[in-house]
Amino acid sequence: MTLKLPIVNFLLLKNSVFKSLCQEIIKVDSSIRSAGITNEDGVILHISHRKGIKPLLSSEERAQYAITAATRQFTRLRWEVLLGKIQYASSHYSKLIRATIPITDDNRKLSFVIILSFDAGTDNFHEIIVEKIIPLIKQRKSALIKS
Repeated sequence: MTLKLPIVNFLLLKNSVFKSLCQEIIKVDSSIRSAGITNEDGVILHISHRKGIKPLLSSEERAQYAITAATRQFTRLRWEVLLGKIQYASSHYSKLIRATIPITDDNRKLSFVIILSFDAGTDNFHEIIVEKIIPLIKQRKSALIKS
């Protein structure tokens, strides 16, 4: 029984790190619809939605999207040696803009993927990601990688 308590505390700490990051990202800009984090396999660890937002995808569709997004990020990482470090990738749909940001360890191994959605027509999403979200992730990276 004493072995389970540290594991439970560790899991609660991990979940609070993921939840805290997603909630902080949502507060960065009013055009952000949702922020989620997956592990390297695309398993959703946490997702936060802007207050009043009705998700366009069901929970099953979000899970499928997350797996696909993690797989895409994993394949993009192999090109970093030739092209340089990837900041993020984005897709523009008529109903929203999606973006993914890879979080890697010191050996460039994929650890997590941040999945974002923005309101359609958000013209400054690049600046929001580069100037606000990526710096926030960098501040939290050591806590994430330890998790």
